[in-house]
Amino acid sequence: MSNEKKVAIIGVGNIGTAIATNTVKGNRPVILASRKLEDAEALSNKLGDLATAAEIPDAINQADIVVVAVWFNSIQEVFTTYKKELEGKIIIDPSNAIAVDDKGNVTKTIPDNESAGQINAQNLPKNAVLVKAMGSLSAHSLATASFQQPNEAVLFYATDNTDIDTDVEKFIHDNGYEALRVGKLDQSRRIEVLGDLNEFSIKKTVDLDEAKTKI
Repeated sequence: MSNEKKVAIIGVGNIGTAIATNTVKGNRPVILASRKLEDAEALSNKLGDLATAAEIPDAINQADIVVVAVWFNSIQEVFTTYKKELEGKIIIDPSNAIAVDDKGNVTKTIPDNESAGQINAQNLPKNAVLVKAMGSLSAHSLATASFQQPNEAVLFYATDNTDIDTDVEKFIHDNGYEALRVGKLDQSRRIEVLGDLNEFSIKKTVDLDEAKTKI
């Protein structure tokens, strides 16, 4: 376990909570942070000894992999506020640039030919690497479809840097999912909401064999 990349999760909403819970279930330590430290502490206490809470800059400094589990329109603020701390980190971005009206209709808040991943990568801290991952499933599915047997469900990911694939795939595996790379960040819109590889389009979770037929 000492050779594993240390993981911090910034944000303990539905997505952050699901990822933190799965990470602990996969027997991997996690550092939790939120704008309100007490929220991170509450989740840490609930998850047990493998979860600890810290202020955001301290959590980032302790980690190699940082999951920025906040709304799409808040990510650039995180990048700017914690620019120094995020230098050289592997940043996992599960965000989706969407809006939901009072009838439940989902629309993109960016042009159809753009992706949250590519937009967020434009303002990365120095030497940081962005990975679009953990957002191809809804928060509910992310929480309930992990560690499926006999075949794990797939979480797609995209990144421009193949050198970190092993670290990313190990983290996804420790969350109870099979990892499948779809390509570079120019393919990330495929795994975001309304993309053809997102759960909302496929209408279900898929195992590795099913997922490979859709790439």
